[in-house]
This record gives sequence, C-alpha cells and structure tokens, in this order.
Amino acid sequence: MALKHLLTPFSGFLLACLVAFSLQIYFSPISPDPLHLPPPSHLPQNNILQKVIKLGDGVLLEPEDVDVDKDGTIYTATRDGWIKRLHKNGSWENWKKVNTDTVLGITFTKDGDLVACDTDQGLLKITEAGVTVLTSHVNGSKISKTAEKERKKEEENERGGRSKNYGVGIGVGGGGIGVGGGDDVIEGPDGSLYFSVASTKFGLHDWYLDVLEAKPHGQLLKYDPSSRETSVLLDHLGFANGVAVSKDQDYLVVCETWKCLRHWLEGKNKGKTEIFVENLPGGPDNINLAPDGSFWIALLRLTREGFEFVHTSKAAKHLVAASRKLTELVSGMRTEAMAVNVAADGKIIKKLMDPDGSVISFVTNALEFEDHLYLGSLNANFIGKLPLKDA
Repeated sequence: MALKHLLTPFSGFLLACLVAFSLQIYFSPISPDPLHLPPPSHLPQNNILQKVIKLGDGVLLEPEDVDVDKDGTIYTATRDGWIKRLHKNGSWENWKKVNTDTVLGITFTKDGDLVACDTDQGLLKITEAGVTVLTSHVNGSKISKTAEKERKKEEENERGGRSKNYGVGIGVGGGGIGVGGGDDVIEGPDGSLYFSVASTKFGLHDWYLDVLEAKPHGQLLKYDPSSRETSVLLDHLGFANGVAVSKDQDYLVVCETWKCLRHWLEGKNKGKTEIFVENLPGGPDNINLAPDGSFWIALLRLTREGFEFVHTSKAAKHLVAASRKLTELVSGMRTEAMAVNVAADGKIIKKLMDPDGSVISFVTNALEFEDHLYLGSLNANFIGKLPLKDA
C-alpha cells in the first residue's frame, strides 16, 4: 500500500518532467543538427598569452576588434558605444560615439576611412565628420531585419532582470532574412568592401544558439562603393566570421566553424572557393594579415571541457538552448585564450595560449603591428599587447 502511494506522486512527477521537456523541444528556438568537432590538436599547450601587457585597462569595455591607421594610431570599438583610439603618446581618446554596443569588426580603407560592422545599423563609415551608413540592404532586403526584434527582446530581458551577454546565447531565438551589418570587414584591391554575416537567423546576443543549431546561416557579402550595391558572394557558411585579403591581394580568406576558406579574386582561379585551413583547434573569430604574408587567427573555445557530448545530442542542445545558466555552463569562451599564426599555404606555424584564461580569455582578434601582437577580447576591459619576441 505504501509503495502504491509512493508511485502515484512519483509517476506524476515523471509525467510532468516529460511534458515540460516536450514543451521545451516544441518551443525551442533552435532546430539543431550535430556539430562535428575537430580532432584533438597536436600543437602543445603554452602560456605565452599570459605575458600580455594590458593597454587601456579599465578604460575599454570589451574591445572586440583592433586596427591601426596610417599614422600608427590604434583604434577599437567598445561595448559602451564608442570608437576609441590610442595615440602614440599613450593617451586614450573617446573619438566617435556610435550609440550602439553592436559594433564588431573594423578596418581602414586606402582612403583612410574607418569602416565598421554594426550588427544593428549595417556597414558604417566613420570619419572626422561623423558616422554614415554605407549599406543596410542586400539584394533589396534589409540586412538588419531582425534588429527591431532584438531591441524588443533586450528590453524584455532587462525588464526581467537579464543583462546583455556576448559570451553566450540567452535562450531566445531570432528570425528573418539577415541580421545586422555583419561581423568582420576588409577592403579589396578594387575598393569593394567584403564583410561577413555570422548568422542570418540569430542576433548578436544570441550567437551561441547558432553554434548549438549547427546549420550554415552565414554569408560573405560584397559592397560596391561605385554602385552602392550589396550582393551575396558566398552563402550557407557555418557562422561566418573573420575576413582578410592576401598580401598580393589576389584572394581573400573568410573563416567559418573550424575552418577558413580561400576565395580567389584574381588569376586563373578567379571566382573559385577552396579550403584554406581546416580542423582548427578552436572556432575562428577575426583574421588579420601579418606583414610577412601569413595570417593571425583568433580562436574561441566554443565548449567547456567535458561538455563536448552536447553537440552530438539534439535533445541536449534543446535543453541547453532553453536555459541561460546551462548555456553558460557549456560554453567555454571564458576558460581560455588562443590565437594561431597560419602560413600563406594554410599550415599552422604557431599557437599562442592562455590555457586557463587567468590573464586574458575570449580573444576575438589578433593583429600584428610593429613587432607586437594586439589582442581584442569580449571578456576583458583592455587590449592585450604581446611582444612577438616572447612568442
């Protein structure tokens, strides 16, 4: 009799759990596929990135990308809505207010203009005169169609006590044709601007949902300044991210999950796309050309050690996508920092790390300038500066 009384509430509890889990899947923001993880890296671990000098410590709020103008002034976009710059005398200046926390990749054109990817407004040109939107549409459709949804979602999150979080998704899906003005941008040899859109489904604050869904929502776009038209150059990319042009400007490289592609701009292979480097030991973020013709790629640890199984199970992905706490538990961006130097033939030359993220983590950019490596991060209030003699 006692067992019968015990089984009744227990069975009810199990049924409630089953119903709750079924509803989570039914209303899940993702429709996931398995994510094939790269094989373990043969490159040894090191702590070289723990030697970084902290530039602007406490002055910069999560500087995602870094670039340098022709005079050697360092620029970055921060989450408090500023383009800030570091003068050669060591002083920081709040240069231009862009009034958004969604500016990611930045680059300088041959004319000296700063161009930035804003996942809300579009592709921006920033000069002493102010901020101009270069493009916000592709093939007649608004690139940032989900921006209004994201703004409404953020307002709801803030009312519900949630803060903005760039490290992980927050369990609410986006939708629409495209999101924002892209992720990273570079000028081509003819003056065209090539920029990536990480996801046409999920917004900046939900980007980890795209990782969980593991479907190719990314694009590489081309903006022609003469016609002011934007077109899709490559489609169906897996979380498209960093973009760079080769030293001879005959091809560009665009990064997606675990690999980077080479798209030929000139020569006999013009218009063709091929794998440049694959099985990277992390998810590639921004990529920058080095003076010697090689490339520096910032890599993210997308999954915390021990939770790799999540990416092989659709049920686990649905469960994680429904909970911000679970997403934070699974994601590994804040647990380490990594950047690799890749030769022009696609071979990895060296790997630099902070293996436990004790000094710097979530490195999103690695730029070589005057024998130093400058590191951006979405989990730091400084830019890391590493003397390459220490690397």
